[in-house]
Amino acid sequence: MHRICFTLQVKPDRLEEYRRRHAPVWREMLDALRDAGWHDYSLFLRDDGLLVGMLLTDDFAAAQAAMEATEVNTRWQAEMAEFFESGRPDHAMQVLTEVFNLDRQLSETP
Repeated sequence: MHRICFTLQVKPDRLEEYRRRHAPVWREMLDALRDAGWHDYSLFLRDDGLLVGMLLTDDFAAAQAAMEATEVNTRWQAEMAEFFESGRPDHAMQVLTEVFNLDRQLSETP
């Protein structure tokens, strides 16, 4: 299982509405994410609009492709695009490189 972290930028004047749209997310979108291999998926939003996402998956490219193939994702991304300068957020994720992992280092160090 791989841990994926990514960033996006929400328009600062749209933060409250963005929060409202995620409480709750459509059930069929939740099911699609789970079925596509997105596990323990969370989003964190800073007051200036920095959005950080974190998830676990066996294969991130395959999980993204599986979502791309769903009708519900097409509808969701069309609705979410207005919140981002970059358009569709699923096409603009900036995936971060993990540089430290406590559990991994503890397991590798005698």
